[in-house]
Amino acid sequence: MTAPRGLRIAIVGAGIAGLAAAIGSARAGATVTVFEEAPAVRSGGSGLTVFSGGMRALDSLGLGAPFRDLTDGDVRLLRGGQRAPDGRWLARLPSDAVTEMRVVDRGDFHRLLVGAVPESVVIRTGARVISATMDGRVRWSCTDCDVHEEVFDLVVGADGMRSVVRQAFPDDPGGRYAGYGAWRGITSHPVDLRGEAGETWGVRTRFGMAPLSDGRVYWFAVATMPEDAVFHDEASAVDALFGSWHAPIPELIAATEPSSVHRLPILELAGELASFVRGRIALIGDAAHAMTPNLGQGGGQGLEDAAELCAVLGPSALTPSTPAPSAGDPQWIADALALYDARRRPRTQRIARTSRLLGDIAHRPGAGLSRVRDALLAAAPESALRAQARAVQEWSGPGDPPRLRTVRGNAAVR
Repeated sequence: MTAPRGLRIAIVGAGIAGLAAAIGSARAGATVTVFEEAPAVRSGGSGLTVFSGGMRALDSLGLGAPFRDLTDGDVRLLRGGQRAPDGRWLARLPSDAVTEMRVVDRGDFHRLLVGAVPESVVIRTGARVISATMDGRVRWSCTDCDVHEEVFDLVVGADGMRSVVRQAFPDDPGGRYAGYGAWRGITSHPVDLRGEAGETWGVRTRFGMAPLSDGRVYWFAVATMPEDAVFHDEASAVDALFGSWHAPIPELIAATEPSSVHRLPILELAGELASFVRGRIALIGDAAHAMTPNLGQGGGQGLEDAAELCAVLGPSALTPSTPAPSAGDPQWIADALALYDARRRPRTQRIARTSRLLGDIAHRPGAGLSRVRDALLAAAPESALRAQARAVQEWSGPGDPPRLRTVRGNAAVR
């Protein structure tokens, strides 16, 4: 299929946020090229939690219905909150605090996105982006070719925590280790959670669980440790730390293939960017706001970014029957990207700060301070828990795109 005329967009990274942006912008008429360094488009990780904000983003991109079919269930119907290792509830999340929540096998979700990518999108695998500049210039290479250079109307950095695209920003803060690592796994068969999910908090340790639609359970185990910690048997390390905790935690560990248990150090941006855009570059997902996973919002925020970026570019600017706005009006793209930044940066950076604080509370105290922490959790009013959950999870969807009525020279008249 011949790519339609319109904005020429380069998307660096074929993860969840990058593929979502490719789908949305291509469906609107953009000519999209995706650069992926890996030799094949594939998923990493295990489970992913998507709350109502992520669902609104998927709806906006036309992906909500297939995602609901894939997940086929709403985890908010379970009783959730925080427990102690002996099973005592420290804080129960009010049943109406979560308006929608779905858990998906990341691999299944990634395959859904790959299948939804329009045929017009060019995906270059094995393509390592070397640099991107604010004038839309992308330099890239592959294992069996020389360095290439292409110029695009827009470059979208969706290349994660260690983003190469973000290096074009003078205030790129780089990353930092949060002080703890996380094991993740999915049970190989269904496990009965007895209607309960959520997290269990110990001393500088946590264990969380949530069911997939087929009854298998996605779980994660977090512990304070050096960034370069080495465990010769990851599954045995999890069992040693959490195997004596309340049911069904031991059962979940036993029901997971040891070879599928993986651990990663938890990284986040070391500071906040002053803007998610620079010239013809826009950052989305972890490239813009890599955050700790303590609120389960990393993937959802990337989806929200993709939906908002597609919305501010606007279908009227991308139709094949009209010239690309960047060709006749460079200021139009600048205005659209400024709007994207204004709508996304405050929300994502606030959530990142809240997630960092939650991790600090969970992992910095010793045994004595952990008891104080648990007492404060138990005393927290339901209204506060409800308000905090909704502020993080809910998002009304992308705003109205900027309307371009006429173009006079290089000035857009709205």
